[in-house]
Amino acid sequence: MIDNQEKVLNALKDAGKPMRPGEIAEATELDTKEVSKVLKKLKSEDAVCTPKRCFYSHVDHDE
Repeated sequence: MIDNQEKVLNALKDAGKPMRPGEIAEATELDTKEVSKVLKKLKSEDAVCTPKRCFYSHVDHDE
């Protein structure tokens, strides 16, 4: 089973554009509070960034 971090990262990759937490919650069918918690953890791990306020984007470390 895919964990919540992977769901959020996949949603961001698939979107191909920065997304708001509410949009991520809709795409992943997760609770908004859970998405916010996951985003905070992913940001601390440098897996996502915030290109503009309240928007999150996937960070591709291969580029």
